[in-house]
Amino acid sequence: MTFTDLENLDPPQIVDELDYEALLAAIRADLLARFPDVEGLIDLESEPARYLIEAVAYRELLLRARVNDAVRANMLAFAGGSDLDHLAAFYDVVRLAGESDEALRRRTVLAIAGRSPGGTAPRYRSVALGADIRVADAIAWRDDLSPVVQVAVFATDNGGMADAALLEAVRVALNDPAVRMVNDTIAVRSAVTTTVDVEADIWLLPETPNSVFDVLEETLREAWARESGLGFDMTRSWLTARLMVSGVHRVDIRSPAQNIVLPPFEAARFGTITLNNAGRDY
Repeated sequence: MTFTDLENLDPPQIVDELDYEALLAAIRADLLARFPDVEGLIDLESEPARYLIEAVAYRELLLRARVNDAVRANMLAFAGGSDLDHLAAFYDVVRLAGESDEALRRRTVLAIAGRSPGGTAPRYRSVALGADIRVADAIAWRDDLSPVVQVAVFATDNGGMADAALLEAVRVALNDPAVRMVNDTIAVRSAVTTTVDVEADIWLLPETPNSVFDVLEETLREAWARESGLGFDMTRSWLTARLMVSGVHRVDIRSPAQNIVLPPFEAARFGTITLNNAGRDY
């Protein structure tokens, strides 16, 4: 199972669908079955039993919601906070300082997938992700018949470029005798192999304030940091879509001239971004 598979699982059947009106009707029916004589009175606004039924139904709704929460807390797909910490600990996975629930959940899934003593791609990826909070993603593979295990690291900062300190942290973690297969040679490198300079002409609508244009570069960089990753192509259509914010009339991408297509174990980052204010138009 992969992290993506976990996200796409059907809702668990054990989690109860909460319906206050259905609970209210069921409790009312139960009361009438026990005391048929109150049927004409039970729905009167002045009748205390009516308020008692509503209070009991609401308390049962809260109880069922608490049971649902307890069930979810024992499922890897839904657990969070300290509940997730305890689930992860069962698989010998410990949360890194500052690590998000999503990142810890992904590492736990990888740890489960790579439960052999070492040598599997999920195992090496899990270890790489756990080496440092700055590892956003990693991938392990071999080139054809080469005996060397290649590990590419994608960083959370520096445009994804893993610096020397980060690569060393991953290298040390992967070469731990408890991790590395004795016949494996592991080569660790940054996944970012391509730096792309971007230039685009931007036309604004007549009423658009200049402040919209002024933040376009920042907006573009933030979108790339949020959406890109290993194997994520930098396409001209993606650049156009992210620059076509509200108030922008037209975008012409001057550079890159072609889409930057990447293999699964590489990533790209922005170099210089030059946005030309070409004027205003309808």
